[in-house]
Amino acid sequence: MIDLRSLVPWSERRTPAAQGDVFDVFADFRRDMDRVFENAFAGTGLLSGRVPSPRLDVHETDTAFVVTVELPGVEPTDVELNLSGDVLTIKGEKKQERESGGHLVERSYGAFTRAIRLPFEIEADSADASYDKGILTIRLPKPEKARQTTSRIEIKTG
Repeated sequence: MIDLRSLVPWSERRTPAAQGDVFDVFADFRRDMDRVFENAFAGTGLLSGRVPSPRLDVHETDTAFVVTVELPGVEPTDVELNLSGDVLTIKGEKKQERESGGHLVERSYGAFTRAIRLPFEIEADSADASYDKGILTIRLPKPEKARQTTSRIEIKTG
């Protein structure tokens, strides 16, 4: 039978991680894979416990842009909307509910910020927002000069 430890090129500086009485020849591989996943999910908050940026949809109608943001577990009083020129900023905080006796925490808590650049400036007075069942809907009316009218063009044949 082949001794797997004899096949691994250990240097004097590196020693394998011990797991019980048996050397774990895959310790470096596991550590490298952990690093790959940490880098792949950096900024999402999924591995770090931070709150990831809220998911959103933006769609355009003839007269407005409508932004729909998922904010489950966030109170509307904990959300702030700012409009500065052509940038809409959504800031908020998901506050942690303190419960004793918990052994596993998978939900994330903390502050988040999301900024959306629009193709033109919006007048803040004309914008409105509503919140229902964890969904924030922001309606940003287009300025008159940005509204496009559609005209049909007739196709002529030979």
